[in-house]
Amino acid sequence: MFQRVLLVDPATGFYKMKRYGFDRYFGPVDLGIHLSETYRSLNFGVGVFAGSIFPGSNRLVVTGVSPCWQGYYISSMGGAGLVFNNLGINMLGLAGKAPVPSVLYLNRNHGEEIEAEVVPIDVETVWKEGRTGVYSLTDRVYRMFGSRYENDPRILAVGPAALQTDMGGIMSVPITGGKISHIDTWAGRGGFGSAMAREHGIVAVIYGGTAADEDFRDRTVADEWFRNKYDQRLMQKDLEVTTKYRYDEKLHTGGTFGVNFATTGGRIMAFNYRTIHLTEEERTSIHQKFIVDHYLKQFNEETIVKRQQGTCGEPCAAVCKKMNGIYKKDYEPYQTMGPLCGIFDQRAAEKLNHHCDAMGFDAISGGGVLAWLMDLLDEGLLTPEELGVTRMPRWDASGFDIVEDSTHNAELGCELIDAILERSGILDFREGVRKWSRIRSREKGTALHDRLVYIAFSRRGWMVPNQYWVSGVLVPMAIMGKYYMIYSFDFISPRTLGRMCAERMKKELLLDNLGICRFHRGWAEELLPEVMGNLYDCRERFLRAIDVLASRLHSRNSPIFWESERNIDFLHTFLKRKKEIDRDGHPELSAWLDMFCRDRVEAAREFWYETLKGIDESLREFF
Repeated sequence: MFQRVLLVDPATGFYKMKRYGFDRYFGPVDLGIHLSETYRSLNFGVGVFAGSIFPGSNRLVVTGVSPCWQGYYISSMGGAGLVFNNLGINMLGLAGKAPVPSVLYLNRNHGEEIEAEVVPIDVETVWKEGRTGVYSLTDRVYRMFGSRYENDPRILAVGPAALQTDMGGIMSVPITGGKISHIDTWAGRGGFGSAMAREHGIVAVIYGGTAADEDFRDRTVADEWFRNKYDQRLMQKDLEVTTKYRYDEKLHTGGTFGVNFATTGGRIMAFNYRTIHLTEEERTSIHQKFIVDHYLKQFNEETIVKRQQGTCGEPCAAVCKKMNGIYKKDYEPYQTMGPLCGIFDQRAAEKLNHHCDAMGFDAISGGGVLAWLMDLLDEGLLTPEELGVTRMPRWDASGFDIVEDSTHNAELGCELIDAILERSGILDFREGVRKWSRIRSREKGTALHDRLVYIAFSRRGWMVPNQYWVSGVLVPMAIMGKYYMIYSFDFISPRTLGRMCAERMKKELLLDNLGICRFHRGWAEELLPEVMGNLYDCRERFLRAIDVLASRLHSRNSPIFWESERNIDFLHTFLKRKKEIDRDGHPELSAWLDMFCRDRVEAAREFWYETLKGIDESLREFF
């Protein structure tokens, strides 16, 4: 067994094929990190089970050095690996830079050789036409090359955010029967769209083919493995573990949006995290009035009841893509560009999310930044003129008009997106939000930077955290912004939290290195190592390689203690809520709260460092 890698130089269009055996590298993550070290390449790959019978096995995994995080990073998108597998390769590496923005065309029609072509495109003009941004670029690329394919191809596209910021994502949609779907999937976190456009000159990739590998398709054998492990057939077990993403009968909703917003309660985060300072009664009131009675109600009536749902492009029982017409509803984008920005109405959130997506931003980072800028406007720390906008946010929760004020805030968010892309006023995020904020704080005062909630990495790296009010989303892991950490709502002592995050990272790396969607983790992370043993006789070597990969990433960990005061507030209020509201009796919790009462900054530093010790203890042995 070996992996086939197509290395393309966008500067010349030249390419070569390389092969790597299973002696060292097993998938798109460990091999991708190796290629990044060797060639400074941006890599797109699939796992060994792509095209197989296993649900969720067709993720396209992107690896390289993140412009945003400033370290090695891993991002992935659902379904895009299914068509990639038809190229007859495991990985594509971009090494070099096209002199002008270009499209990379890849095709393999009934032959051994892959057709590769780098074609210049006037992308600035294309982004302004038709559906705008990533959507108009997708349309144009399909018109240019779609007729060359015998089967439906797939397109990766970036938007203006890729050139003007370090948080540009990569978007793709399924194409079926020549029709371009509205169900967009993203490799958003880490800003790999910015890497693709700015460092390699590629603004879109179109690929497809007719290569037919011998993928594992034996359902009888697979069912036997599942029966031996779970006393269930494959599809029975998969239906069980993906309940949340399909429909939860207990909550009468489904998908990440439905389940998370239904259960948030007093853990709601709104108005750039200001709600962490409210009372539990005030937070639960906002959740009931703004979320349950309106925002979530709209979603349930329009999406869940009408069963507007689909998949990322592969056969999958989870049908996790919850839709309302052309709008896809995921929890974290509709949280950052929803409550976090003072938006609690679906029409308003659709407007802002769609504009952010069209412009090609990583939605979580983009939403976190918009909420922060709105906060600065509301506090008077920056003026509308300085940010190139025409209005102020409406963030008074006591007199909030759910529809009118949400719409107003969404329109402000759209103005801010345009201002960021046009570098209006004093805005210029080309070198990252963290650097810009620190420079402006020297002029405006530290209060400006203290309202930005983010994780710092190395000298310039930054990441808006995942949207859960828990201690795990701020831990000093080598890769953050993904789920390479524990996001439990329980209080966990920091040393133990660090160890648990390290173990979670290994599990997530296992899934990513096999190209498996984490929504299927309920069986995949336990069963698939055994399948690797059964099919390739490499179970122990594969698991050992995951341990080494995790330690290898950790060896380059350059965490920075929280630079923002609101990060410290985030942790402190989480601990207080656990004690006062959840009545958590953990013996260490009271001790930590006492430390925060004496010196909150020093207590936060100690908590952060104890977590790092736990991470290091779990990963250093494999250096």
